[in-house]
Amino acid sequence: MPVPSGGSETTATSHARGDEDGLLDRIGLIEAQPLPQRAAGFEQVHDELLAELQRSDHGGV
Repeated sequence: MPVPSGGSETTATSHARGDEDGLLDRIGLIEAQPLPQRAAGFEQVHDELLAELQRSDHGGV
């Protein structure tokens, strides 16, 4: 991701990158689990992401 011309990342950009890194770490942990736990873990991530999308659709962000 490019750095803005000011020389440092904006707060929103760094926050988004932190969220992305956290999600990737979480997915890595889920992938290491046996199949039944992976299914439950991915279902939980799905539900959380869906709830976040629905909140943003309704201006709750």
